[in-house]
Amino acid sequence: MIQNIVKVVLAGVIVFLGYVLYTNIMKPVKFNEEVDKRSKEVVQNLKDIRAAQLTYRSIHSSYTGSFDSLIDFVRNGKIAVVKMVPDPTDTTFTRTIRDTLGFVGVQDSLFKRAGFDPSELKEIPFSHGKIFELNAGKIEKGGVKVNVFEVRASYDSFLSDLDKQLLSNLNSSKLDIEKFPGLKVGSMEEVSTDGNWE
Repeated sequence: MIQNIVKVVLAGVIVFLGYVLYTNIMKPVKFNEEVDKRSKEVVQNLKDIRAAQLTYRSIHSSYTGSFDSLIDFVRNGKIAVVKMVPDPTDTTFTRTIRDTLGFVGVQDSLFKRAGFDPSELKEIPFSHGKIFELNAGKIEKGGVKVNVFEVRASYDSFLSDLDKQLLSNLNSSKLDIEKFPGLKVGSMEEVSTDGNWE
């Protein structure tokens, strides 16, 4: 009788220890899967913001540091539809003539996917309403003033409801190599429109 009780207790302890071991192994795996899933959505927003900023600059000759201006531009801005034709007076066929055929809305041109809402550009997915950090300005490179912009979302903003220790480890891994602990596109220090995920 006592042997049977000991066997049942040992079996229970083994099952419990197996469960604890399994959850400890799976915790970082599930964390990384969730980080990847959320990062994909944040990156899509950053790509959309970059496309809007590049188009904004092509029209206004500078980037904007205001989401209100950027969202209004996406909603109401127009892009010229241009046709390039060879200059008939050029016998070398190297010169072209730009012929404006008309104008198309920025939103219709850049963001054709169903359900796209420009007002959502500024919101960081999974952040419960937090806004991307947006900066724009000019820096000097080689004696020339160059327009730059940067948009950031820290890991803390869109991963805050996940395991605190694993999030702290992720932040530390970036800070240790002097990288931004999150996702960003552009730079206020370099002439770049690249994302740090690329």
